[in-house]
Amino acid sequence: MATMGHCRMLVLAVLAFIGFAQADLQMNFYAKSCPNAEKIVLDYVHRHIPNAPTLAAALLRMHFHDCFVRGCDASVLLNFTTASGSATEKTAIPNQTLRGFDFIDRVKSLLEAQCPGIVSCADIVALVARDSIVTIGGPTWKVPTGRRDGSISSAQEALNNIPAPNFNLSRLESNFASKGLDVKDLVLLSGAHTVGIAHCPSFSNRLYNFTGRGDEDPSLDSEYAANLKARKCRTPTDNTTIVEMDPGSFRTFDLSYYKLLLQRRGLFQSDAALTTSSTTTEYINELLSRSLNFFSEFASSMEKMGRIEVKTGSDGEIRKKCAVVNS
Repeated sequence: MATMGHCRMLVLAVLAFIGFAQADLQMNFYAKSCPNAEKIVLDYVHRHIPNAPTLAAALLRMHFHDCFVRGCDASVLLNFTTASGSATEKTAIPNQTLRGFDFIDRVKSLLEAQCPGIVSCADIVALVARDSIVTIGGPTWKVPTGRRDGSISSAQEALNNIPAPNFNLSRLESNFASKGLDVKDLVLLSGAHTVGIAHCPSFSNRLYNFTGRGDEDPSLDSEYAANLKARKCRTPTDNTTIVEMDPGSFRTFDLSYYKLLLQRRGLFQSDAALTTSSTTTEYINELLSRSLNFFSEFASSMEKMGRIEVKTGSDGEIRKKCAVVNS
């Protein structure tokens, strides 16, 4: 009997631990410790994003890049310091075009004034991304809170973990799978490119030197490629021109990105890759036929992404300033 009782207690303890691990992130985590936290974030977004709507996509991208490296722990916000001994994520090539750091800092300063040392930078990034996309007319999704901030940030880890614009489908699938995301999530999260912008170096090899012989990517619509060369990325070395990823509709969170993919007008190789398997193409067709609802499916994938390797409980810290670890 004692053995059975011991086993039962062990099972209950394990179940309790699993339940606790799953419950660490929760809706309205700050309800008692900082009851106005989410309203402060939302009010700031409502004041500023309508005047700078392209920042919404930048803040969503920041959330994505944060979660794919060491989980959603705001490690992408940390500045390089000589004391850290290595370059931080900010300095990595995929993050050199990130925008919105000042926006996050200003939200953090408002929260610190109201509730010092309570609201994490990781939660701010997650909330701001969601609220910004909703403000420009995009989907909403649940953002449970309780994330804590990491203290390690590595440029090399960012390079190793953030999916590159030249990835083929198998590399994309394995990259997403390593974060607990499946092929459907890949297709849905790529849909954020409907409000995205890109710099020429992310795709100019498709226009000028696809196989190293001065050639064009044959999977890119030739008329679209000619237009890009004539009007946007006029030389192979242009590294300043910005290109809409969903031309004509990049301010609207809609399905036109997926329509462009089927017309061979996805800007990145990683966009074009989504049409190279029957599974991914079927998801695209289901979205376009509306048998899959884009907004609700995107929301589900965002909720999964927002839980990647989160630090909760006593892990990590609550940074006083988002760009530096607490001293």
